[in-house]
Amino acid sequence: MRKKDTYLVELGNRIKVLRQNKGLKVRELGLLCNIDYSNLSRIENGQKSSRILTLKLIAKMLDADIKDIV
Repeated sequence: MRKKDTYLVELGNRIKVLRQNKGLKVRELGLLCNIDYSNLSRIENGQKSSRILTLKLIAKMLDADIKDIV
């Protein structure tokens, strides 16, 4: 696994943990962020990178700071 891939997996795991701690399903967070749940799922699984603005929105919807994700 390449370093970039490892980073994406770790980033996705942090989002997933924050989401689960809020008691949200992927679809629910996707609706809150206006992101298709399948894209959000790929971000959480480290299969897709995301723009910083999208990560900032995800953090906001999870009542987290962007630094908690990145």
